[in-house]
Amino acid sequence: MFGPQVPSVTPAQVEPSAYLLDVREPDEWQAGHAPHAHHLPMMEVPARIAEIPADTEVVVVCRSGGRSGQVVSYLMGNGWDNVRNLDGGMQAWAAEGREVVSENGQPARVL
Repeated sequence: MFGPQVPSVTPAQVEPSAYLLDVREPDEWQAGHAPHAHHLPMMEVPARIAEIPADTEVVVVCRSGGRSGQVVSYLMGNGWDNVRNLDGGMQAWAAEGREVVSENGQPARVL
């Protein structure tokens, strides 16, 4: 989708030690996200870029991989060489049977 300049991983390739950065909107996050993920909406990334680790693998995720790919490109352009896009986003994560949890008391689902 983004060409060779944006490295990506599949849900099965995400290591348990990876820092999973979810860049979706708050309502999407509350409805369902990967356990242990860190929420930072895409539009807040420039102002909060210092919160993103530069010393461990960072996997960026959105719903389908579009927004997260843009964030990976942005981070790479700002010196991060440890970032990967989650190919297929949370839709692929859930489709592969990976755990999804919610913040709103409802059954977890991917918006």
